[in-house]
Amino acid sequence: MAEDWAADVRKYSPDADDAAIKGIVRHCGIALQKRDSALVSFSDKTETDRVRDGFMKKKLGLTDSDADLDASLAEVGQTLKGDRTKNRVTVYYLLAEKHGKLDLFR
Repeated sequence: MAEDWAADVRKYSPDADDAAIKGIVRHCGIALQKRDSALVSFSDKTETDRVRDGFMKKKLGLTDSDADLDASLAEVGQTLKGDRTKNRVTVYYLLAEKHGKLDLFR
């Protein structure tokens, strides 16, 4: 899939860092090859738990309570509310940016 991940991220973060976007794309790897796994479903609790536990806790190293992390994820979901496609790269970028963790991907 030839997707312009940077263009989608820049809709929500106009000054997005190209190196960080590339790092997130690398991190997501094979998940971006299929449309279904390249998107985040905010209405699926299993999916949001996976983002919280696998990305926010493990990759970003956040130690906040599950409730606080869920609230942060919901906030990003609200930001993307008008967009039918919630690209995983964009969600991850916005979460990393919100928590000051973009350096992990540069």
